Amino acid sequence: MLDNIWFIAAIWMGLAFLASLLSIRLGISVALVEILVGVAAGNLPLAEGQHLLKTTEWTNFLAMLGSGVLTFLAGAEIDPASLRANLRASLSIGALSFLFPFLGVWMFAQFVLGWPLPQAQIAGIALSTTSVAVVYAVMIEGGLGSTALGKMLLAACFITDFGTVLALGVLFADFNVRLAVFVAVTALMLWFMPRWTQFIIARLGATRVSEPEVKFIFLVLFFLGGLASSAKSEAVLPAYLLGLVVAGVFLRDKTLVHRMRSIAFAMFTPFYFIKAGLFVSLPALWAALGLIGVLLALKMVTKIISVWPLSRYFFMRTREANYTALLMSTGLTFGTISALFGLQNKIIDQGQYSVLVTVVILSAFVPTVIAQKYCQPTLRTMIAWGRLYQRKIYGRADPHTGKTAKRKAES
Repeated sequence: MLDNIWFIAAIWMGLAFLASLLSIRLGISVALVEILVGVAAGNLPLAEGQHLLKTTEWTNFLAMLGSGVLTFLAGAEIDPASLRANLRASLSIGALSFLFPFLGVWMFAQFVLGWPLPQAQIAGIALSTTSVAVVYAVMIEGGLGSTALGKMLLAACFITDFGTVLALGVLFADFNVRLAVFVAVTALMLWFMPRWTQFIIARLGATRVSEPEVKFIFLVLFFLGGLASSAKSEAVLPAYLLGLVVAGVFLRDKTLVHRMRSIAFAMFTPFYFIKAGLFVSLPALWAALGLIGVLLALKMVTKIISVWPLSRYFFMRTREANYTALLMSTGLTFGTISALFGLQNKIIDQGQYSVLVTVVILSAFVPTVIAQKYCQPTLRTMIAWGRLYQRKIYGRADPHTGKTAKRKAES
């Protein structure tokens, strides 16, 4: 009976529904709950022998599609105006927030744990991430998303995760003619995507039942994902860049954002997150609790060392600097994507995968709880930081025009 495709689909969606109910009840991100549900289902005593949660070619495809769409939406959350306005702070904090954990975990895994080079690189990539989803949720729930500091944090998350995705694509790509074609075609399509998307919305309308603009975005995502796969790169790289270049269009068309998000979280991302948890082996975790604690501490320490001094340099008070460093220590989506990439391409084994995903999940909880309980700044102080930053860096209070009052009068 459980070889029937409809029953397999029913079990997967039943688990996704259960995760949604638990997420609402517990007030925890649904992505985290879906991973934990996948862990529980994958470790049932008879799960493998009875195929209670069977992976098939189509479930693997939906999971892969979920990671691509989720990556696209993460890029589309970045406000281009905020990225430009807080470029120095977000670029500096985001770059070092990626570099220090990446190199620190890589060196530790290779020279202390004795992992081979590719495995150590996967560990460094997986634990270098910052979770846009977690930071975004914290900002929105606290009513801080519209502040300059909140926008700077999201922009810094983008820089960090771009480094993660770029490292994954470059370190494990085959440099050949297909890769050159992939880079050239991607660059060309990214250049034209904003005007193409805006043209389709303007000409065909944003309220048609046939949803042409959504289908167009999926068309481009599938096409660039195919090119990336042919070049033996990772499809999340063009998906993230595609989300960034159309972010301005998405900010003006909130209806399109809600439709894309609803489609992704209802149908695609549950398959990805449940599958990510499915491969976590609990027996392997019990044998590696010490290593999990060390890697979690290493990720948080390297993040704090890289972010906290820069936060102080960019005029944050101690409380805001602590808050920024802790939120930049979170991880979830790209960490699990990187670890699953390593497992599926036989770079790491299931035991290493279980350790890395567990550290990623814990990094979504631990720094967030500490930041919200002990370091949460007030709305007033976050707004005040934005004004101070603009005045100190640019000699102005306008975060969008780039002009002081004097330069405005002269122009």
